[in-house]
Amino acid sequence: MNDLKVNLSVPFPSAREAEVAYEVLRVDEEPSRSAVTKKLTLNNNILEVSFSGKEARKVRVGLTSFFDSLLLVTETIQQFGPPEPIYNH
Repeated sequence: MNDLKVNLSVPFPSAREAEVAYEVLRVDEEPSRSAVTKKLTLNNNILEVSFSGKEARKVRVGLTSFFDSLLLVTETIQQFGPPEPIYNH
């Protein structure tokens, strides 16, 4: 059976908010036993996510976990306001 693939694009109001979400979400790797691969990329204010795996059930579990984490990140940003921009000196 071929890999099942799911690609998502998650827009954020600003590139900085997308960057914060990316930095938080990228550290949560899929467990090796899940046989699911997750790849996150950042494109300005859009967080792009790709999931692939051979079993639909395991891909669904990975997606559900990702959406739970994404919801927590976005609720935290809403609660505390958008992050301050980072200025390079």
